[in-house]
Amino acid sequence: MPYKPNAANKTKPYNDVVAEAVDETLNHIFKKEGTTVIYKFLETHAKLKITQVADKPEIFSKNLHKLMSSATHVIEQTILRKLYSKLGIKFEEKNGYKFSDYIQELKGK
Repeated sequence: MPYKPNAANKTKPYNDVVAEAVDETLNHIFKKEGTTVIYKFLETHAKLKITQVADKPEIFSKNLHKLMSSATHVIEQTILRKLYSKLGIKFEEKNGYKFSDYIQELKGK
């Protein structure tokens, strides 16, 4: 289901909604200091800013895995649940789907 703004986010671009979901989730799990370390790692090792996650979800996922290893799946699922909630859509896990598949599907690709 492609992204369609709802009353809560009607003026926000999709990339901003994704960035908010990522930021809120990481801050909830790792607090400000841990989130800052993750962002610096992504910028240094992947040349990826948080605002680019919607456009480059594979790069985000690959580098998050480098940093977090087996915890990556749980972090990504938490981000997706937050994102779907922000969009007013019920999140349902799909067999064979990766983080990037959900992000691209929501974007309408």
